Amino acid sequence: MHKTHLLIDNQDVATDDYLEVRDPGRTADIVGLLAQGTAAHVDQAVQAAHRAYAGWRDTPLSQRQALLTQAADLLAAEGPGVAELMARESGMLVPTNKAEAGMSAAIIRDNVDLATEFLKPLQVEDEASWVSVEKRSIGVIAGIIPWNAPIILTMRKLAPALVCGNTLVLKPAPTAALGLSALLKKIAALFPPGVINVVHGGAEVGTALTTHPLVRKVSFTGGGAVAKAIMKAAADSIKGVQFELGGNDPAIVLADANLDDVIPKIVGGVFRRSGQFCFAVKRIYVQRPIYDAFFEKFIAEVDRFKVGHPLAEGATFGPVNNRAQFEYLQGLAERTRAAGAELIELGSKLDASTWDDGYYLLPAVVKHAAPDLEVVVNEQFGPIIPIVAFDDVEEAIRLANDSELGLASSVWSRDADQAVAIASRIEAGMTFINNAGTSRIGQKNSPFGGVKQSGIGRESSEVGLSEYVEYHAINFHK
Repeated sequence: MHKTHLLIDNQDVATDDYLEVRDPGRTADIVGLLAQGTAAHVDQAVQAAHRAYAGWRDTPLSQRQALLTQAADLLAAEGPGVAELMARESGMLVPTNKAEAGMSAAIIRDNVDLATEFLKPLQVEDEASWVSVEKRSIGVIAGIIPWNAPIILTMRKLAPALVCGNTLVLKPAPTAALGLSALLKKIAALFPPGVINVVHGGAEVGTALTTHPLVRKVSFTGGGAVAKAIMKAAADSIKGVQFELGGNDPAIVLADANLDDVIPKIVGGVFRRSGQFCFAVKRIYVQRPIYDAFFEKFIAEVDRFKVGHPLAEGATFGPVNNRAQFEYLQGLAERTRAAGAELIELGSKLDASTWDDGYYLLPAVVKHAAPDLEVVVNEQFGPIIPIVAFDDVEEAIRLANDSELGLASSVWSRDADQAVAIASRIEAGMTFINNAGTSRIGQKNSPFGGVKQSGIGRESSEVGLSEYVEYHAINFHK
């Protein structure tokens, strides 16, 4: 059984309390024990990061980049080795976890590549004076990470923060911390002590991190309710915050879409990680002339899923991560049926005899969902998808924008000009055309984040790097 301690100053730190991390596919199985920190541990970690900061800030950029490149190589080589452990603690499929390690290594390399030009000062001059605008590191950064894609979402914070010269205290989610922490311990060993610290725990640790006077910025990925609490906690010391808070992402499918090409991509965009990722397609708007054809092909594709334990041979769909989300999704399905909607469960149980041992749900599709139905207007974060009919483009855009969330969105059409025109009118941080995610150059160059209540600030690209610097202007008068 894995026993994971805190990591402070590159040393394991034992605590008086350890949380049992259970397998969401076999809830009687304890996967490992996770140290639970206190406010005192947070202070130790922040003090260690603060001590390390001056030396790390003054380390030449080329050396910071070299160490991060080593970290990317380590992650690519050793990440797949914790894929089964991560599957057992998170419920995500083993191939998904293996792919996550490779994507995370690419995130580090992207930030290393972008930093050289980004960190150069901007200099302008005329006859009277010259100006130099420099980008400086901030200090100690607190990174708070969710459970659904823990390595990727950690590296989106770690890589830009470190390459810009900051130090880190990270708080992983308790239900997906074992595999991530094993990797972070190896990565931290590449860097000077105190540059990367990891403190596990609940609300006490979160509050201590977000109120500590030496923490200069909080980067959080998760839900809006926690983000509001962080903003209030950060206000006393006027910390910076960067939030990625999920979304209720619309997909608009136009009548000219090639359904044979579109539907497998949308199904993947809905149900990857059992629907548990922030920019998953959460509501589908289909133009009425093709609605019936789309629906029939869509449910046929979804019906191929085999739901079971992520380590079971043949499983193509795992359990949801935790009891609270499981119960919320069960209730959402019941309320959807009670509202008179037609909710169709699809897929098959890989092993029905063990179905009640975990947080298993069959994927479900809601036919002819009303635009104001709860499952349409609220983010599900699970394997339930409503499909809504629309008549014209103006209606589709109005429905897509009728939300206080605005993370990602997608448009599906053979008409490139029309698709781009629609995309430009959607209130979201990102719009994908004819896919449900970013391309490789998109991953490097697209700012990742949302508008309205889907977040503050961005990750990825040079815009993501800018979250981890302060600007200092020098104006010399001749």
